[in-house]
Amino acid sequence: MKFKSLFMAHTPKADKEEHKATIETEKYVLHVNLVGNKDEALEVAQDKAEEGIQSIILCPGFTHEDVAEISEKLPDVGVTVARGDGPSSRIAKEAMEKAGWFE
Repeated sequence: MKFKSLFMAHTPKADKEEHKATIETEKYVLHVNLVGNKDEALEVAQDKAEEGIQSIILCPGFTHEDVAEISEKLPDVGVTVARGDGPSSRIAKEAMEKAGWFE
């Protein structure tokens, strides 16, 4: 049996059907999906849960409420959030601002 996980990131103008990838090794399957909003994230998470993922990793753009809702709807899937410390978060935010992320 392989360990299966999903990484999701909020991304401006993301197309959840187009902006996705799967990386697979002998013991691990990582699905990556970019989503435009929480509703799309829930759809993707539920679809992947039906395919047997055991873990979801969310980008820092998800709020505590988003995390709670996803976790509540998928009680058999571990849900974590990738958050950095203060300086790391500041650096990432500045880079995102330069890329026009928050327009």
